[in-house]
Amino acid sequence: MKNYEIIEHTADIGIRVRAKSLNFIFINLARAMFDIIAQKQNRRLIAQKKIKIKVSAETREELLVNWLNDILSLSCAKQLVFHDFKIDQLSDSGITSTALGSSMKNYKVNTEIKAATYHQLKIERVKSGWKAEVIFDV
Repeated sequence: MKNYEIIEHTADIGIRVRAKSLNFIFINLARAMFDIIAQKQNRRLIAQKKIKIKVSAETREELLVNWLNDILSLSCAKQLVFHDFKIDQLSDSGITSTALGSSMKNYKVNTEIKAATYHQLKIERVKSGWKAEVIFDV
């Protein structure tokens, strides 16, 4: 079941997520990004790799964009598709996390996402928890 919705956008792809915690806003956006990028080819167990990721920034919004772009860059450099994430520490200025991924050979690439952008970026506390919107450059 998808934990995000696609936002209509002229040339790029937008995603909106809702979650009870800020940690899950970050996790759900990353999962959605890779869900859009690639689709697993088979259901059998695939060898997995864990990658530690540490990012800092001056604002929560900058942190989110930097983190998404870091995992996107690592995915390309290591030829991995990440499918799960664990956040060890999260503040408005830093995140320490682990990404779990497997070889791109096990996936069919659907869409190339170049980067997360600041265009129409939103992270806000709402009655039910948190809501965020990110536009990806494709």
